Amino acid sequence: MAPWLCISAVILLMAGEDVLSKEECPKTVVTSCKDCIRTGPFCAWCKKLNFTKQGEPDATRCDTTEALRSRGCENDDIVSPASSYTKLSDRPLSRGSGQNEDPVQLQPQAVRLNLRPGKPVSLRFRFRRVEDYPVDLYYLMDLSYSMKDDLENVKSLGKDLMKALGQITKRARIGFGSFVDKVALPFTNTNPAKVQKPCPEDERVCQPAFGYQHVLSLTDQAEEFNQIVSMQSISGNLDSPEGGLDAIMQAAVCGNKIGWGDSTRLLVFATDDGFHMAGDGKLAAILEPNDGQCHLDKSIYSKSSEMDYPSVGQLAQKLAENNIQPIFAVTQNVAPVYQKLKEMIPKSEVGVLSKNSDNVVRLIETAYKSLSSNVIVTHENLPEDIKVTYTSNCENGGVPGPRGVCNNVGIGKEVEFVVTVTADKCTKEQSFQIGPLGFREKMNITVVTECECVCRDPLNKNDPACGGQGQVTCGTCVCNKDFVGQRCECRMGDKNERDLREACRFNNGSVCSNLGDCVCGLCQCHAGEDGRNIYGRFCECDDRSCPLHHNRLCGGNGKCDCGKCLCHQGYDGEACDCKKSDEACRKGTSVCSGRGNCTCNICHCLPGYKRPFCEECPGCPSPCGKIASCVECLGFNSGPLKENCNSMCSKVKHKVVEALTDKKPCRWKRSDNCWMIYSVKELDGIDNYDVTIQKKLECPKPPDLAAIIGGSFAGVALIGLLLLLILKGIIHMKDLKEFRRFENEKKKAKWTNADNPLFKTATTTVQNPNFSGD
Repeated sequence: MAPWLCISAVILLMAGEDVLSKEECPKTVVTSCKDCIRTGPFCAWCKKLNFTKQGEPDATRCDTTEALRSRGCENDDIVSPASSYTKLSDRPLSRGSGQNEDPVQLQPQAVRLNLRPGKPVSLRFRFRRVEDYPVDLYYLMDLSYSMKDDLENVKSLGKDLMKALGQITKRARIGFGSFVDKVALPFTNTNPAKVQKPCPEDERVCQPAFGYQHVLSLTDQAEEFNQIVSMQSISGNLDSPEGGLDAIMQAAVCGNKIGWGDSTRLLVFATDDGFHMAGDGKLAAILEPNDGQCHLDKSIYSKSSEMDYPSVGQLAQKLAENNIQPIFAVTQNVAPVYQKLKEMIPKSEVGVLSKNSDNVVRLIETAYKSLSSNVIVTHENLPEDIKVTYTSNCENGGVPGPRGVCNNVGIGKEVEFVVTVTADKCTKEQSFQIGPLGFREKMNITVVTECECVCRDPLNKNDPACGGQGQVTCGTCVCNKDFVGQRCECRMGDKNERDLREACRFNNGSVCSNLGDCVCGLCQCHAGEDGRNIYGRFCECDDRSCPLHHNRLCGGNGKCDCGKCLCHQGYDGEACDCKKSDEACRKGTSVCSGRGNCTCNICHCLPGYKRPFCEECPGCPSPCGKIASCVECLGFNSGPLKENCNSMCSKVKHKVVEALTDKKPCRWKRSDNCWMIYSVKELDGIDNYDVTIQKKLECPKPPDLAAIIGGSFAGVALIGLLLLLILKGIIHMKDLKEFRRFENEKKKAKWTNADNPLFKTATTTVQNPNFSGD
């Protein structure tokens, strides 16, 4: 998808988010057009004369545009200020070199916004970096003793820096400043001797302790840079963190003394240690907060020991206000600390120095390319009641956010952003600026809120529409002195007050039905607390006391007027619940399948048939038997209706086929026991059928006597065999049972194993005691 298609979709979603979800006009106390449009972004006012009914309050003129249209207010009579913008300065972007006196990198340059509170307006602006745009580089160096070797390399840095910057632009300038820390305990040894020489004793050249000093204003002379910096010497302090934030603050806000020009402003911050920040000054009893102002006195920060360190947020704000982009050139040991600082300071970079800073030029080149190719668009001096979001045509730029971001933007490449501005409430004329961080060009935006009605009424103080006693203002009458009423129809003091109040009673009831005020004999109805519009001669009517259908007043198809529904065209009924159409009853050309009536666009079917189209009758008997006689006479020219088949079966269409494909056809037996096979489809109307008849009947075959006899004999033989087998089995089981019983009895007989004491054997054995057996 094209980038601008994505952006356009986002703009539509942003600008019309509420429209897509729900447009509403809150019901509040409204007495004029001005009150109305201040109530909400979707409130509009109808200035049409005679728009309100008798007694109806003027607050009913205030509603959404769509609601007013539905009540008869024409577009020309609807007052609803829209948000818009006008370009005040729109010079084209420069295409040539940045050596022009006043190159244009941002378009447009000034815009006036007319904002309706709550309704955003979106405008596009373009940015393109020009070639040879001037660059100012201010080198701010830590001169604590640990940076001694680094200082020696920086002393000859001028030519290399100018040569590197010359590859970027022909208009480059460099400057120099240095810092250590506050000259106060516990940051610096305050012994007078140590203040004068805070370095070790063996160090010959050492300058006194100091906080921040500006050494060289921005110049295009590299030799001057080398000469001035070569005269610098090292200094020292006690603790590890340095007063770097003090130095950055003064370098940022002392623009005239530093010499910042209309250029890309770079501040190179070189150190090998961390930094003190707001609150640390309390350690030295320094309680006064940093005021963010310039305090350079003879190039020395004069408030170093009187004001606390600035906070990171305060520093980030001042850097952004002065379009300064810091490059933190730090050693490896503190790089993580400055990476965190980079996250809090937009348009900043971190580079890692070598041990003696001999890579500082290459580091600055790399950081500058990264900074200059990343375009971050944001705002300054934004009023409290104004909101701003950005989208861009860059990669991942289609999501609205608090900043517009485009990366990898080369010189001469054009990028576009969409700014969406919303006012929360009516305010006086205010202005703010939008532009890319690090560049001096800003688009000035003037915001004017649209909170007044412009109705262009005729200047007639005695307008006939107001009874000749008032002036029409946005559809309502502003009466002359002593005249009252919606049309200035009553003059105060003309009638007795009691008679006037009686004129506001209906059948001696309460005055104006307790829903309004009696003004000069006429009821002026109140606005209902629940959003009802109350009107009528005696405030007896409203637009809510009507029947509901589907929980909607008048079914959503009509307008409630004094308790009765005035239906829209095509609807009828007490609650406009009856649609004058048979569209929902129609299937093809048939209405309710010819078995019902269509009323209110709903089929009312004959008993048994079901909606929506009266096609099916779940409880009705099958038509198979109902048309069997017609099937027999139409398909086979037989049966009881054979003689008058055409007249009795005139509503039955039929055809005869060789075989049916219907899986569950009708089957019906004729008088000759043959089965008729057919399928039935019920047509629109009553007793209308379409029948498909199978040509061949299914008749039962005659009995096979041989098979019956053979089968009977075989069956008898089989039964006899089975009986014999069963009998044999019974006898066998009985014998087996008797045998087992005999065996058991036999085991119980003990006399078979016992010796008879009366029994003597027929022989006697005598043993010779002397016989040894050998």
